Amino acid sequence: MQIQVVKSKIHRVKVTGADLNYIGSITIDESLMDAAQIIQGEKIQVVNNSNGERLETYVIPGPRNSGEITLNGAAAHKVSIGDVLILISYATMSVEQARIFKPCFVFPNEDTNLLK
Repeated sequence: MQIQVVKSKIHRVKVTGADLNYIGSITIDESLMDAAQIIQGEKIQVVNNSNGERLETYVIPGPRNSGEITLNGAAAHKVSIGDVLILISYATMSVEQARIFKPCFVFPNEDTNLLK
């Protein structure tokens, strides 16, 4: 049997942009992506602590050490600049693997979105 478990989480970052005219996705500072072991194109869940919205999209890298968190395309309707988000990725693995797997949690500076 295979199950889905939390692979990584970027906890409490602020939205820095919302671009309706982009084709879709979320742009994340590449330093945050690396710290959370999230790769370009990976599917993630976006949880908006400010308004309760949840959505899934894929990741594109933003400029390294910029603190950028931009929702693109239709997802831009679900956020406002300054909203606080939790970004979660998941992995599929066996129950045996899941019992020993250690997820990666990243807690950036809540004011700047930069790594502490």
